[in-house]
This record gives sequence, structure tokens and C-alpha cells, in this order.
Amino acid sequence: MKKRKTVFVEGPISPSFIANSIEKHQTKTTIGAHDIFLGQVRADEIEGKVVQAIDYTAYQEMAENKFHEIREATFDKFDLTCMHIYHSLGKVKAGEICLFVFVSAPHRKVTFQALEYLVDTIKKEVPIFGKEIFEDETHTWKVNS
Repeated sequence: MKKRKTVFVEGPISPSFIANSIEKHQTKTTIGAHDIFLGQVRADEIEGKVVQAIDYTAYQEMAENKFHEIREATFDKFDLTCMHIYHSLGKVKAGEICLFVFVSAPHRKVTFQALEYLVDTIKKEVPIFGKEIFEDETHTWKVNS
């Protein structure tokens, strides 16, 4: 069994963090393909107000357990070499990255399939809540489609 990794990071996921994660894989020469999903906070307009940020909260232990289940199921289903999932907690401004999913495998097709499966499953099953904050500091709770 793979060691459990913490998924949550405080605040936005920085471009340097993403670049560093990619760079670390250059020593793994059995990998032939990586695929990456970056979820970014949109400045959606809702009832005439524009979203400035999303404040993410979660039942951390429950969410980490769900992420672990999803990781294990994905490794069982797809021939992946590596998988990394990071999700923000706290305030992430419009334009900043809140979800970083990174999969690696010997061949490219499996990375595309695994990544789509992973992101869809995360959105559907992980108990993470996003409070969309408007410029006037009012808010609404985000609903995943």
C-alpha cells in the first residue's frame, strides 16, 4: 500500500509548486507521459455580482479518507506510475489555482483516461465546500455541476 499523502494546502497552489512537482519527476525514467489538471477560481457573475474569491473548507479527515479511496481505486483501474492530488483550503482569489491533479504513466493514453476519471470522481465525491465571496463581502455557497 502506498503511503498516504496529505492533499490539502493552505491557500492557492502556486505556479512554482506545480513546476517543482513536474521537475521532481525527471529522475523517473520509466515515465513516458504526464497529464495535469489545474482547477482555477473563475470570476463568475452571479445575480449581478462577481466572484472575487472562494473560501474552501472541508471535513478534513473525511475528505482525506475519500481522497485516499479515490487514489487507490484509480491505481487499481489504471496503469499509473505516479499520482499527485492537491486541493486548496482557505481563500483562493479569482485567477488562482485551487486544484492540481498530476498523473504519470509509461504511455500517454492511460494518463488522459485516468485524469478525467480522477477529476470527475473528486468533484462528485469529496466533501469540500466553497464559499464564493463577492466584492461587497457577501457570499453564496458553490454548487458543483
